[in-house]
Amino acid sequence: MKLICPECKNDVDLVNYPNLAKDNIVECDMCGITLMITDMEGEEVTAEIVDEGK
Repeated sequence: MKLICPECKNDVDLVNYPNLAKDNIVECDMCGITLMITDMEGEEVTAEIVDEGK
């Protein structure tokens, strides 16, 4: 699965989230922003910003 951070445009490392599902919260390891998974279709994952982070 692949998630692009809407803030910094880098790939979010999803290795730490093996049971990823809709409405889960993940953090971008590049910019620290908190994201909520909104859709998972095939290999593409989309998310919205929940908290601006660090």
